[in-house]
Amino acid sequence: MSYNLLKGKRGIIFGALDENSIAWKTAERVFEEGGSFVLTNAPVAMRMGAINTLAEKTNSQVIPADATSLEDLENLVEKATEILGGKLDFVLHSIGMSVNVRKGRHYTDLNYDWSQKGWDVSALSFHKTMQVLYKKGAMNEWGSVVALTYMAAQRVFPDYNDMADNKAYLESIARSFGYFFGKDHKVRVNTISQSPTPTTAGKGVKGFDGFIDYADKMSPLGNATAAECADYTITLFSDLTKKVTLQNLYHDGGFSNMGVSQFVMEKFMEE
Repeated sequence: MSYNLLKGKRGIIFGALDENSIAWKTAERVFEEGGSFVLTNAPVAMRMGAINTLAEKTNSQVIPADATSLEDLENLVEKATEILGGKLDFVLHSIGMSVNVRKGRHYTDLNYDWSQKGWDVSALSFHKTMQVLYKKGAMNEWGSVVALTYMAAQRVFPDYNDMADNKAYLESIARSFGYFFGKDHKVRVNTISQSPTPTTAGKGVKGFDGFIDYADKMSPLGNATAAECADYTITLFSDLTKKVTLQNLYHDGGFSNMGVSQFVMEKFMEE
C-alpha cells in the first residue's frame, strides 16, 4: 500500500546488492511512495549483484562509487543532484563488511590490516558520505540520513567479531555528525538497529541460522524482515519524523528489551 509519503523527494541509496538486501527493499518502497533516487555500490559489489535489474524496476540510474573514496563520493553527489534535478532529501547508508569475518579470523586473533579495511567500509564511510553532503550543501532542510546497524554495538555477540566495533563507531558518528548536520542545516541523522536478517552480509556470520531462530523466539513480535525494515526506513525519510534525530532506533520485534522469553526458558528446562 502506498501513501505518497515521499512524493517529490530525491535521494541516494547505498548498498543494494540483490533482492535480499534491505537497501533493495527500501529502494522498492521509496519508488512506491513517489520518491526518486540514484543507486550506488562499490564496483566489486555491483559485479556480484543485480543492481541494474533494480534500477530498471525503479526507473533509477546507477552510479558506481567506492564509499571509502572521497573523490568517488564527491562525484556521486554531484551526479546525483544533477540527475535528480536538485538537492537531496534522503540518503540510506546500508554498507558493511569484515574481512576478518569472511576469512574466519577469531576476534582474539585479528588481522589489523583487515580490521582497518572493514572499519573504513562499514563505519568511516558514513562520516565521509556525510562530510561530502555537508560541505557541498547537498541536502535540503529537513532531509534525512539513515544508516543500518545492529545491537552487537551494545551487547556481546561473540561471532559478530570486529563488525561489532564497526557498528559502535558507526552509531557514534551518527550522533556526532548528526548534531552539526541538524544545527547547521536542519538535516536528521539516525541509525536503525535491525533484527538479524538473512542478507548476503548477514549470512556470512558464523552460526547465523541458529542465532536468527533464537532471536525470533526471544522477540515477542518475532524478527523484523528486510521488507519491514524498508517500511520503517521510509517513515524516517518522510516529513512525519521531522524532529527525530541522533537516535539509534531498534527495529527488532522487541528483542533489545528482552531478558529471556518463556519459550527459551522452556527449551532450557527440557529434560
